[in-house]
Amino acid sequence: MINRRHIRVKVMQSVYAMLQSHNDDIIREEKFLKHSILKMFDLYVLNLLLLVEVQKLAAKKIALSKKKILATKEDLAPNTKFIDNKIINSISESVSVESYMEVNSLKNWEFDDEYVKIIFDELQKSNLYKKYLDTVEDSFKVDKAFVIDFFKEIVAPNEKLAEYYEDKMISWVDDIPFVNTWVVKSLSKCKENKTFMLGTLYKDKDDEDFVANLFRKTVLKHKEFEADIEEKTPNWESDRIAEIDMILIKMSLTEFVHFPSIPTRVTINEYIEISKDYSTEKSSYFINGVLDKISKDFLKNKRIVKIGRGLL
Repeated sequence: MINRRHIRVKVMQSVYAMLQSHNDDIIREEKFLKHSILKMFDLYVLNLLLLVEVQKLAAKKIALSKKKILATKEDLAPNTKFIDNKIINSISESVSVESYMEVNSLKNWEFDDEYVKIIFDELQKSNLYKKYLDTVEDSFKVDKAFVIDFFKEIVAPNEKLAEYYEDKMISWVDDIPFVNTWVVKSLSKCKENKTFMLGTLYKDKDDEDFVANLFRKTVLKHKEFEADIEEKTPNWESDRIAEIDMILIKMSLTEFVHFPSIPTRVTINEYIEISKDYSTEKSSYFINGVLDKISKDFLKNKRIVKIGRGLL
């Protein structure tokens, strides 16, 4: 499921896009933001389906080998450990995966099967695959460990697959690492003799509402917050502050004022971490300093009023 940090990243990107384009259609941009997050679920399911399709390709190759005129003993009695893998079979038989695929017409691997072949070729060449096929133990534990390593070592790092995803949807560029982690967590949670169920996109309704509320309030209040930022950065003209830094600070102030259940320190820490990935080398120090000054001023003037968990 999507976490609060990635929600903040997605909101940051939408705020940036809206301010850069000088577009004031907040409803349209909010719809795009929500659509972008929904499409992350497609990416999550496509990765799971890729494992299934690679297994199907392996089964197809075994079936063809058996039909050879001069079939070897190995062709006639192949190692079926991979095509019998309990985790991948569980995904293949999952009603929730099949339903999502049908409803959302996720037929990528039917039309772009060359990527299935690329991943299967990489798998066949790997020591991971050879070691797995040679493993005598036939257990759910062994199957699970193999599938997790297969995804982490072969699927997730594959550059051609990443390029394919990026071509399909530009917003997936930043989503790929997060979704890869999500897939690994889902595989890790698989239980023996339990039906595989897709994870949920949001943890709860609060997280889903957080997307729209953070975006709307940041966009609607960003001019107001510029005055607060200028007051605490007297040696900086606003156009000298990196645009991403300015947006991250505005989003932080939005959380200070309009999200009473989020502790101030949590907000500051979250945006400092995001700045390390999306802004300049020194941005985290700059943002920390500005937010520390403004938070103290807001607390003094009672513009920050926290309740419940926000008091922690």
